[in-house]
Amino acid sequence: MRPAKLLERIILDPNVMTGKPVIRGTRLTVQFILGLLAHGASIEEILEEYKGIQIEDIRACLLFATESLEDTTFMPLKAEAC
Repeated sequence: MRPAKLLERIILDPNVMTGKPVIRGTRLTVQFILGLLAHGASIEEILEEYKGIQIEDIRACLLFATESLEDTTFMPLKAEAC
């Protein structure tokens, strides 16, 4: 699926989850899905737990995060001294 088509699965609506990016048709935020993945949940586990989403929705969350970070200077890590 093309990146632009994937990103259509993510919406920002001030009336849903205070405007945080969510998977279209749900109240599942991109942040929540990324948090599940970061804490070790597999894609299969997420899909089993949240029946209303598809693998493309999870890929859309990853792409949204990637695109969001591409244009930012925010880096929470400190440079290591050599």
